[in-house]
Amino acid sequence: QVQLIESGGGLVQAGGSLRLSCAASRDTFSRYYMGWFRQAPGKERDFVAAIGWSSAITVYADSVKGRFTISRDNAKNTAYLQMNSLKPEDTALYYCAADPLSLSRRAATWNYWGQGTQVTVSS
Repeated sequence: QVQLIESGGGLVQAGGSLRLSCAASRDTFSRYYMGWFRQAPGKERDFVAAIGWSSAITVYADSVKGRFTISRDNAKNTAYLQMNSLKPEDTALYYCAADPLSLSRRAATWNYWGQGTQVTVSS
C-alpha cells in the first residue's frame, strides 16, 4: 500500500499559477508511475498528466499541454504538477495517483490515490 498526501491547491485568478505536490509514503517511490487527475462537480474523473519512473516519459491531456508540467523528485518521494496560465475551466478537485504497472489515461487502472486538493480559478 502506498499513501499519497497532496498539497498546494487554492483560489487563484485566471492567468495565475499554482504548484501541486504529492508526497508518497514509500522509499520505493521511484518504481511507481505517477499521475494527476481532476474531477469537477457532476463530471467524471479526467486525466491531466502522467510521468514515468525516470521522468523521461511524460503524457498530457490536450486541454493542459503547454500550460501544465508534471515532474518528480525520487529522492524526496514527491511528484509535482506546475499549473500556469490557469483558466476557469481548470476548476476541479485534483487527485494524485500512483501505479506500479503502467501509465494510463483511464482512472480505473490506477491503484493508489490521494485525498484530492481543490483548485478554483476565478475570472
